[in-house]
Amino acid sequence: VNPALQQVQFTRDQTTAAAGRLLCAAVICVVDYGRGNLFSIGRALDVLGLKYQVTEDADTVAAASRVILPGVGAFGGAMEIIRERGIDSALCEVAARGDQIVGICLGEQMLATRSFEFGEHAGLNLIPGDVVRLKDPAHGQGTRIPNIGWREVTAHNRYDALERLGHRPYFYFIHSYHVRCAAPEHVVGTIEVNGDHVPAIIRKENIWGFQFHPEKSGQAGLALLGDTLRI
Repeated sequence: VNPALQQVQFTRDQTTAAAGRLLCAAVICVVDYGRGNLFSIGRALDVLGLKYQVTEDADTVAAASRVILPGVGAFGGAMEIIRERGIDSALCEVAARGDQIVGICLGEQMLATRSFEFGEHAGLNLIPGDVVRLKDPAHGQGTRIPNIGWREVTAHNRYDALERLGHRPYFYFIHSYHVRCAAPEHVVGTIEVNGDHVPAIIRKENIWGFQFHPEKSGQAGLALLGDTLRI
């Protein structure tokens, strides 16, 4: 093969890769690892007028300036998949660079240090804390687990995004486990479940987590998701 032609091809490949990285940085990257509600998230971003791409490629994730990590199902299996694909390292690159990650439902829990769902499993450790089971109702009186339905979220630590919604904000939850943050200042929104104040929104600098599904929470959810992604 002509060395000059090889050089041209190499340069062309470099240019294509660089263009891809610029595109990644300009749009929101939605991580596809087979465990996320991608259709609903895509519809929500379309309504908000935000450009996005869905990808399972670790390099694409690593190049992004805004990442959504969705998720449904069990913690251990989901973490195993993203490690096999190198997405865990890519997410850590994004976080270390100061760019934004938004975890939703299971994606929020994966931001924590470890989970005790069906054993003990290591998480991404981007927001220190443990994922633990919700408290069961005492004597059958209270919220049945899993916690399914619309719940009012109360703001903490000077988190004013809920106030900007202009009404009492309710969001849609479906979960049996939640993040118990190591640092109270990382909890910016809670719900009450069987006497416990359960973190519903967590944040550490550029890393955000929603235990509920903003993409399934009507106008309030869309407004909060848009507010967060435009920070």
